[in-house]
Amino acid sequence: VDLATARAAAAAHPDDVEAGIVVADLDLLGGHVEDAFTRLLDLVRGTTGEERDRARTHLLELFAVVGNHDERVRKGRTALMSALF
Repeated sequence: VDLATARAAAAAHPDDVEAGIVVADLDLLGGHVEDAFTRLLDLVRGTTGEERDRARTHLLELFAVVGNHDERVRKGRTALMSALF
């Protein structure tokens, strides 16, 4: 995946969950954990139904990859709870 192309697609369609997931994954791989979490949290806040659930589920997967011991995951989980309720 070309990073520039993926970012352009996500920027052009900010409500596209699949495009956002691709960029979040690339952010995580690049060490930009907070950016990855923020992107998916924004999708959870801005979508509904299956799209919202897909973004939420992927965010939970990224939390597992980073590990529950990481402070960024704790903050991300708190932000996810706020976004959901």
